[in-house]
Amino acid sequence: MTPHLAITMGDPAGVGPEIIVKACARLKDRLADGSLRLLVIGSNPALLAARDALGSDLAFPEVTADQDWPALACLQAGPEGEPIHPGVLSVDGGRFAYLAVERAVRLAEAGRIQGLVTAPLNKEAMNKAGYHYAGHTDLLAELTGARGSVMMLAHGNMRVSHVTTHIALHDVPKKLTPERLRYVIDRTDETLAGLGLDRRRIAVAALNPHAGEGGLFGRQDIDITAPVIERCVADGLDVVGPVPGDTVFVKLRAGQFDAVVAMYHDQGHIPVKLLGFHVNPDTGTWDALSGVNITLGLPIIRTSVDHGTAFDIAGKGIANELSLIEAIEYAEKLAAARHRQTA
Repeated sequence: MTPHLAITMGDPAGVGPEIIVKACARLKDRLADGSLRLLVIGSNPALLAARDALGSDLAFPEVTADQDWPALACLQAGPEGEPIHPGVLSVDGGRFAYLAVERAVRLAEAGRIQGLVTAPLNKEAMNKAGYHYAGHTDLLAELTGARGSVMMLAHGNMRVSHVTTHIALHDVPKKLTPERLRYVIDRTDETLAGLGLDRRRIAVAALNPHAGEGGLFGRQDIDITAPVIERCVADGLDVVGPVPGDTVFVKLRAGQFDAVVAMYHDQGHIPVKLLGFHVNPDTGTWDALSGVNITLGLPIIRTSVDHGTAFDIAGKGIANELSLIEAIEYAEKLAAARHRQTA
C-alpha cells in the first residue's frame, strides 16, 4: 500500500512553500515511480511562486478535493485575499494555515489521504485570523475530536514524548496526573510499535531534580510517577523511572532506551533540538535542522517539521528541507503500520 500523504503549507509567508518545493525536488524519483504520493494543501500561488523563485521545473497540477490526484498535486485551501509576502506576518497567512489543516483533516476522515505532514504555522498570525490555538497539536485535537493528544519529537534514536507542552512551568505539576501520565506512556508504546520496534523500552523522566531526592525536592516523582510505572510494568510494558532529567537523555542517546517521556516542553525539546540543529562553526549560525514532530493520540496520522516559519529567511532560497523529508518518511512508516493493523 502506497499511502497518499497531504502536506499542509502552514503560513504561506514562512518557509513552508520553499521547503515543500525543495523536498519534492529531492523526492522526484519516488514521485515519478509512484512509490510516493503527495498532495500539497495551501495557497497555490505561494507554492508556484516559490517554485519559480527556486528555478524548479516541478509540475504541481492544481486539483479539486473530489477528483483523482496524480502522485504530486496541489489543492487550494481557500480563497486568496490580500497578497501574502514572504517574511511578512499577516491575517491571511494565519487564515491559510488554519484552512489547510482543516481541509487535510476532512480528507483524512474521508479516507482520501492516509497521513498528514505539516509545514510550520505562525501562532500569532493564526490567532489574529481568529483561530485561537497554541499550535498544531491543539488545533488537530479539536478538529478530530481527540480526547487527548501527545507531542513526540524524534531525531535519529532520540524519541521524546511530552506530558505537557505549551503551558507555564508553574502549572506543570498540576497537569501531572496518573491518568495523563499513563495515557502518554501508552501512546508512546503504540507509536514505537508502529515504527517497527519489537522491544519498546521507555524511560520516564523525573519532574524534580534527582527524582525528588527522597521527597526533599518534591514528591510528585514518588507519589505519582513511580506508582504509574509500577502498574505499567505489571501490565507488561517495558517502562523504567523516574530517571533524573540530567541523565535520562544521555542514556537515550546511548541506546539504553527507545523513547523518553518528558514532563514539560523545555525538558524534552532542548536535548532533541540540541542534536538536531546543524551549526556552522565558521559563522556560529545554524544552517540545517533535522527532526520530526509527531502527534500521538489522534485518529489520523500527523507528523511535522521541527522548526518554525523562519520569517527572517523566508523567500531567500536558503531554508533547509531535511526536517520535512524526515517528517514525510515518518508519516509513511506510521501509515503503513496502521494499514497493516486494519487490513
